[in-house]
Amino acid sequence: MHLNFGRVWREMATRLAAIAADRRGNVAITVALSIVPMILAVGAGLDYARAYNVQSKMQSDLDAALVAAIKQIDDQDEDKLAKKIKEWFYAQADRLDSSYDLTDITVDKSGHTIRASASGTVPTTLMMLADIKTVPVGVVSAIEGPATSHLNVYIVLDKSPSMLLAATSDGQAMLRADRNLRCEFACHSIDDPVRKDKTGAILASTYYDYIKNLGVKLRSDVALDAVEDVLDMVDAADTDHSRIKVGLYSLGESISEVLAPTYSTSTARKKLSEDESGLTSETSTEATYFHIALKGLKKKVGKAGDGTSAGSPLKLVLLLTDGVQSHRNWVIKDSGRHWDRVTPLNPDWCDYLKDEKATMAVLYTEYLAIPHDWGYRETLAKSMATSKWTSTWGGTLHSGVSGQTTRHDYIPIALQDCASSSDLFISAASEDEITEGLSTLFNQYLTSVRLTQ
Repeated sequence: MHLNFGRVWREMATRLAAIAADRRGNVAITVALSIVPMILAVGAGLDYARAYNVQSKMQSDLDAALVAAIKQIDDQDEDKLAKKIKEWFYAQADRLDSSYDLTDITVDKSGHTIRASASGTVPTTLMMLADIKTVPVGVVSAIEGPATSHLNVYIVLDKSPSMLLAATSDGQAMLRADRNLRCEFACHSIDDPVRKDKTGAILASTYYDYIKNLGVKLRSDVALDAVEDVLDMVDAADTDHSRIKVGLYSLGESISEVLAPTYSTSTARKKLSEDESGLTSETSTEATYFHIALKGLKKKVGKAGDGTSAGSPLKLVLLLTDGVQSHRNWVIKDSGRHWDRVTPLNPDWCDYLKDEKATMAVLYTEYLAIPHDWGYRETLAKSMATSKWTSTWGGTLHSGVSGQTTRHDYIPIALQDCASSSDLFISAASEDEITEGLSTLFNQYLTSVRLTQ
């Protein structure tokens, strides 16, 4: 961005010197001439302020046009994209206060970069007394997308018992209506056999086995489908598998690295299908301790780079979770004194990663209300004011939110604060929303841009 102040001041100085050198006239003219420089000085300040404002808007218009263009760089050829940039630029430009034009556009599809410059003139007011009618202005903008950068993607799956809730409303209704079940989750009594109503005959050794035999799909199953979609997107974005690495992690009492970041999406897919990996619905954890797990994840992720090389990659954490800090024993009736510890996560714990320049994207698999479950009624259905979210977990209630808000309703507020930006947070309730949500977040990150000039 530049204003050609030097040229204008030199022109003004030349004209003023010519006026000062003219000795003809009387005292009145001399007095009048002494006023002119003061008027010109004031006029120059006003005109340059106007020129600066116009130039700032020009820069904003050009930046906006390039931001819109970079998101279509994979779908348009260079000439069509350059034409669209002009259309976007002129659609935003204010032609009343100035006259300016795009002077150069360079589109690099292979490098996912765009560079453009614009220049123009701003008409003057008082400076016209010195016969200076316009002030030249010019701006330059360059942009690139993360899709061109080296990137490590850390996919983190919540393995808490509550992730074994049925994934669809039909599945939930089926479990709720089944008289052989005492809970609509697949795991709240995971070690207890399921007995036939009235006769007491054993139908399955665990709730999980019984529900899987019914053919009910669980949320943890859908989570794996969501990861598959992200892997498909990685294949499309990095066809030669030389820029984007993917790592897999399970989150529970602590963080567990299932697969260190790798360029091999086929290896990642294999891990998703192996029960021993700990990612399938076959297993769940006893607790979800975000304060421990996210701190441990920080050590796995490390500090993010600028994406310019494999040794300095950008880092994106995709967290799929229901957002509840809990332990299974905390919802056993004999341990009622611990019910107040079941709360939303403290978003400050996400700073472990954000402080290291990693980007946090959060998919909230909505913790659906289950009013018939006594454990839910005694924990998440209670208010934030009755929880130990502050005294035990160090949370600070979001400004403007009442302490009477239920813990359940506060979960999305906390998770949105956990994400690096509001557009990197998605709340998903249905099977389709969960499956599509993780890839939507990944795509949102890939199509985000960086203004480089």
